[in-house]
Amino acid sequence: MSDSAVLVEMRGLTKRFGPGRPALDRLDARILGGTITGLAGPDGAGKTTLLRMIAGLLDPTEGELRVLGVDPREDAEEIHARAGYMPQRFGLYEDLSVQQNLDLYADLRGVLGEERRETFGRLLGFTDWARFTDRRAGALSGGMKQKLGLACALISKPELLLLDEPGVGVDPISRRDLWRMVEDLVKDGVGVVWSTAYLDEAEQCETVIVLNEGRPVFCGPPGELTGRVRGRAWAVPVEHGRRRALSKALQSEEVLDGVVQGHRLRLVLRGKARDRWDASEAGLEGKAEAAEPRFEDAFIDALGGPPRGPSRIAEAMRQVPPDDHPVIEAQDLTKRFGDFAATDGVSFTVPRGEIFGLLGPNGAGKSTTFKMLCGLLRPTSGRALVTGLDLEHSGSEARSRLGYMAQKFSLYGDLSVRQNLEFFAGIYGLPRARQKPAVDGMLDVFALRDQADEASGGLPLGFKQRLSMAAALMHEPDVLFLDEPTSGVDPLTRREFWKHINGLVEKGVTVLVTTHFMDEAEYCDRIGLVYRGKLIALGPPDELKAKARTDKNESPTMEDAFIHLVQAWDREQGGDRKEGKP
Repeated sequence: MSDSAVLVEMRGLTKRFGPGRPALDRLDARILGGTITGLAGPDGAGKTTLLRMIAGLLDPTEGELRVLGVDPREDAEEIHARAGYMPQRFGLYEDLSVQQNLDLYADLRGVLGEERRETFGRLLGFTDWARFTDRRAGALSGGMKQKLGLACALISKPELLLLDEPGVGVDPISRRDLWRMVEDLVKDGVGVVWSTAYLDEAEQCETVIVLNEGRPVFCGPPGELTGRVRGRAWAVPVEHGRRRALSKALQSEEVLDGVVQGHRLRLVLRGKARDRWDASEAGLEGKAEAAEPRFEDAFIDALGGPPRGPSRIAEAMRQVPPDDHPVIEAQDLTKRFGDFAATDGVSFTVPRGEIFGLLGPNGAGKSTTFKMLCGLLRPTSGRALVTGLDLEHSGSEARSRLGYMAQKFSLYGDLSVRQNLEFFAGIYGLPRARQKPAVDGMLDVFALRDQADEASGGLPLGFKQRLSMAAALMHEPDVLFLDEPTSGVDPLTRREFWKHINGLVEKGVTVLVTTHFMDEAEYCDRIGLVYRGKLIALGPPDELKAKARTDKNESPTMEDAFIHLVQAWDREQGGDRKEGKP
């Protein structure tokens, strides 16, 4: 491709924020027009820093950077006029309507008259929003907020589009919609940089830049990196005790990484490719079968694998006594907001020591159901019980037995990490003699000791998630409610979280979790799929995947099952998903 197609060129690009290691360290890379360049790496790797420098919002400390033919340090205004930037956090005005946000950005970009009318027509058709322009932005679902942010970034037809994790908190169907929108732009010659925590997205890019601790680990076609682990990925069936079997396998020196996939373990071995592998060497009884390598396998391999050893938090937790009664019960739960039923007659039970996954598209009623079950919303009708206690009549007693981790960081940003933990130790009623050991234990278990005196609001996302989980576990609850606990964090951090979750369940803790990472849903013992306020599917992951099996797709993923079940329900009801709540 000719030099004229090069939109961004970086040579030795470095950014420092004070002493210590650089946020970005000597990056050499090029970004071309008409392509999607993926940007991947753990939390704190330097992805957002790089995007902000390309956007002309941060000056490099060292090295060369040219964007759209100009130096951002000298011509930042030209870059602002010719590039679109969508930040990681929703940066629009939540009190304004969809149309008012579009009008504001059009005014700022100088898009007026006939050009404005044509642009709005194109964007509203692009996003299928003609019916929702009067809706307040803050009332939109996660997927629709991301589409609105993208639309505002596209107001002035950018030559370069910078997207900082646009898929965070977005369900699989909406993520596919976003991806199709961006692919249409690329056909028109727009160059796109897509920062992502979803490595299946990175795998679809023409080029991927992988960063770790500010340093470039890999830059090139994703297939080139994936090829490095060919012959090292294996699948092993496990009849019973998937979590214990995974923990045992990960203790083997030859196993680099492992995840649960229904009733199988997917393992990546260290070293060289091999034609055969005996799973008994890792303490497993099933027969190993070669698996197709994935970009995520290669990503984990390039970063040296996840932390080793068992969950320290699980080891420190008490054993929850067995109980034959349901721990969580949803009895015909219904929640109405005016004439709209956000949750409509949902019923299920969760026994002791089970991981129950609550899945659903954005705006389908999943979060409403979740909030009723942990006492944050009062049902219009029906009952929510935890350990046999009705949350409406015994709320304080029931809540003392559960831990709750919110989807968005909900701790006190002005307090330090230690002060937040001390506060929650008191809120949960821990005796004073137990509070300091509990706080110190959480700091050590979640590797927060070095950040103990930092204001929690300024922490990277992965550290905020660790702190939130630590606060939820201060009082050693019997039941743990996790609302998208790993949203936006990298695969290494997600593995760390699930090591803790699996270990806690082995101690008898019951977990109710929501997630948009379909590979995480594989860890669940059962899954309930909520759509348009109703529970449309309930069963183990393998059972739900079997419903999506076809001659063309004999081994469907959990994402395939999710989309198949939603679309099948729409066909049965004679409806159209676009008519639902955005």
